[in-house]
Amino acid sequence: MSTVADVIVVGGGISGLTTALLLAERGLRVRVWSRDPAGATTSAVAGALWWPYRIEPEEQVGAWSLETLRVYEELAADPSATGVRLVTGVHGGERLAALGPWARELRTASEVAEGLRVTLPLIDMPAHLRWLEGRLAAAGGVVERRTVRGFAEAAAEARVVVNCTGLGARELVPDPLVRPVRGQLVVVENPGIEEWFTRADPAASATTYLFPQPFGLVLGGTAEVDDPRAEPDDRTAREIVARCARVRPEIAGARIIAHRVGLRPARDAGVRIEAEDLPGGGLLVHNYGHGGAGVTVARGCARAAARLVD
Repeated sequence: MSTVADVIVVGGGISGLTTALLLAERGLRVRVWSRDPAGATTSAVAGALWWPYRIEPEEQVGAWSLETLRVYEELAADPSATGVRLVTGVHGGERLAALGPWARELRTASEVAEGLRVTLPLIDMPAHLRWLEGRLAAAGGVVERRTVRGFAEAAAEARVVVNCTGLGARELVPDPLVRPVRGQLVVVENPGIEEWFTRADPAASATTYLFPQPFGLVLGGTAEVDDPRAEPDDRTAREIVARCARVRPEIAGARIIAHRVGLRPARDAGVRIEAEDLPGGGLLVHNYGHGGAGVTVARGCARAAARLVD
């Protein structure tokens, strides 16, 4: 027999679990329906450095990001449990004047010759997703493996349905504005690098970044629009390692641990946080289209969606 629910959240990545947790902590009976385990979602592949990247609308992203930043800063007090650490690094070629008003709230940012040096949350996503699931369970929430073919299925079992399906929203809503942006990365044994580094070229599909995680050094990456390939490309992997080795030569000899690919759920019109009535009288709340910054805006967007549930 199914557990009684006030809300069913469809999608078990960072957005779905964060939204479900906020609702459960408010006393609502929450179930999460997810086709995949959290560790197999796109969220688990993320780098994942806090930074507003490939996400719109600009006028709202700053507030969502800063709210999430403050939460991560608190969670970083217990990194072994939450997966969140505060790590210093450099955004190559970046300057504060080129960023939005949100950048003035960065407490540790300083301009150096290489770019912008700043201490930011760097999240071990598999660990953080496990922490979210644990917190959700403690608050009475339930995560279920279930493939959803339409929101009416969930509406038949709860008065409110929250859509956090990411790329799946393209077919489920349906919303043709949702598009995959393919990101490929390589994980190598860390040769002793303690700081992260990024350098982005907005005109190209390739970026350069290296993130020291507990499980290895994450090297990236790509941003290939409308590319649905889920398998790693050998040539792309070699190019990623070569770009990162030009920044830190010791990477060239590092042993490769894993190749990973994630499809970022971009949306041409930006993030959609909106409520609509379902034909049977229920309420459907959307929270999707986070592009390359789902981790960065997770708490801010979850709170905005939770307000619509209220």
